[in-house]
Amino acid sequence: MKTTTKKTKTAAGKTKQPSEERKHRIYTMTVASVYPHYVAKAEKKGRKKAEVDAVICWLTGYSPQELKEQLKKETTFETFFAEAPKMNPARSLIKGTICDVRIEEIEDPLMREVRYLDKLVDELAKGKAMEKILRS
Repeated sequence: MKTTTKKTKTAAGKTKQPSEERKHRIYTMTVASVYPHYVAKAEKKGRKKAEVDAVICWLTGYSPQELKEQLKKETTFETFFAEAPKMNPARSLIKGTICDVRIEEIEDPLMREVRYLDKLVDELAKGKAMEKILRS
């Protein structure tokens, strides 16, 4: 008896096997490629690069020097979060929406971490006090 596996079509019309699960594009992007956008967004609203670094370090446990090294190595988001020294347990207090999706409802753990970071940068750019951003 011959078993067949169901093939599916991608958005581009290509056929893919079920085992060819694709990662979300953000996972394979480098943090260094997005970091300047985080900084620009914050600076446009009168915040400083050091504050962007502070929220990233707060979230991930990287020291400022370790963050610089990760940016220099052009680490992907997937690796950046996997190698984070100590994800801040208070990050679960980050609530709200980002890209019209409630952060607390995101099931994929890696995507949730990326969205936590996005939300922190958004809060920074909106002028929220650092004590509130860092959930102190």
